[in-house]
Amino acid sequence: MSEKNNTASLGWGTRISYGLGDTACNIVFGMITALLTLFYTDYCGIPVVTVGLVMLISRIFDGSSDVIMGIIVSKTKSKWGKARPWILWMSVPYVLCAVAMFCVPHSSTTVQFWYIFVTYNLCTTVCYTAINVPYGTLSTMMTRSSHERDLLSVVRMALSPIGKIIAVTFTMPVVKLFGNDQAAWIKTMSIWCAIALILLVICFVRCKETVNFESTAQEQPKVPASRAIKALLGNPYFWATLILWTVTCVHTTIIGTDLPYYCKYVLGNDEWYYSVIYTSEIVALIVGALLCPMLLQKFNKRNLSLAGCIVVVIAHALIMVNPMSFRWILVMTIIRSLGQAPLTSLVFGMMGDVVEYGQWKSHLRQESLIFGGGSLGFKIGTGITSAVMTAMLEGAGFLSSVTGGAMQPTSAQQMISSIFRIGPILVWIVAIIVLLFYKLDKIYPTIMKELTEREARGEM
Repeated sequence: MSEKNNTASLGWGTRISYGLGDTACNIVFGMITALLTLFYTDYCGIPVVTVGLVMLISRIFDGSSDVIMGIIVSKTKSKWGKARPWILWMSVPYVLCAVAMFCVPHSSTTVQFWYIFVTYNLCTTVCYTAINVPYGTLSTMMTRSSHERDLLSVVRMALSPIGKIIAVTFTMPVVKLFGNDQAAWIKTMSIWCAIALILLVICFVRCKETVNFESTAQEQPKVPASRAIKALLGNPYFWATLILWTVTCVHTTIIGTDLPYYCKYVLGNDEWYYSVIYTSEIVALIVGALLCPMLLQKFNKRNLSLAGCIVVVIAHALIMVNPMSFRWILVMTIIRSLGQAPLTSLVFGMMGDVVEYGQWKSHLRQESLIFGGGSLGFKIGTGITSAVMTAMLEGAGFLSSVTGGAMQPTSAQQMISSIFRIGPILVWIVAIIVLLFYKLDKIYPTIMKELTEREARGEM
């Protein structure tokens, strides 16, 4: 079997090792999306509007870095391949920058602004991008089997939440154990980063690139950057998966950022409510992801994801029946998470199919650009989401503090509640609309048949 047509089974050892890469990323990125805003406002005393401004500006830079990294990966040549080496090269810088984000100096607001701007961008714009874009691209370089890519995506998203559990669920108890101050956050983050580093090395060692189009590409004329970008932007399923990926990440940003505030200032418990709800959501997400391989035997990716999105909207809407009941919110969160699981688990498998569709349509294979471009969309989306949320909180009179939180005015509590109740519903309705127009699953077998015939003639 030729390298570029490799569809052999990867084995569970390889699949799990691949998934551990996202576990590592989410140990760090889970802290960023869920608890970093809380740390800045309630432990460093930074105004919430300042935090939102940093994240909004940073996401603009961050988004462009994904496309740049996609181009860099496509031009990378090493003994380990194109995407794989970046996981090794950037692992240490990534974890060091992550710890640095929590070492905010006790100084003027201006100094703090520039410190968090620089460290936040070093971690997310540079280091995270230089790991995550190659990591996503790697799946399409490990196999051409759509089924194997689906399994990689499922395992990835089953193991990815474990990183969030480690970072988010256990962070507050560990922070309180270490003294419930900024130094405690730094110690906690250092522990999480050490775990992340080990997992990234495992991913690098076990995951090999076996799909190679280099010889075919060398026979083709050099493709101008303008044509490559035009082909990417002209791929309708690139836009569809970009939006779907963005939906899952915006949801995580809304819930991850607002839920700690909701538990603390609306439900009146910052000891264990948040940890229990968040852990239950993640466990349900893992269970749902593990069920996906069986469900895929009867349903295609689009139909399974669409049904799940409908469940998400219904379950979250039902939270409003009794929004002050911890138990009711917990039950609805579990149901919502089970509905969320199909799209969250399969979106990267969809993006792998988009690579094949793009090659079929434009005669260009654009793994790194597709994953890099998709990452651009979700980062800008989450950045805008964070900025809008923090601006809304600031407008509602939210009070920052350096002592673990202040008494919030009624207007701030109402805004926290409104964001939690309404935000996720609006986001998942967008996913439903996109999936209603998603038809790639139906035409995919025909596309692969034609590609196989082309490649047998030495064509892309």
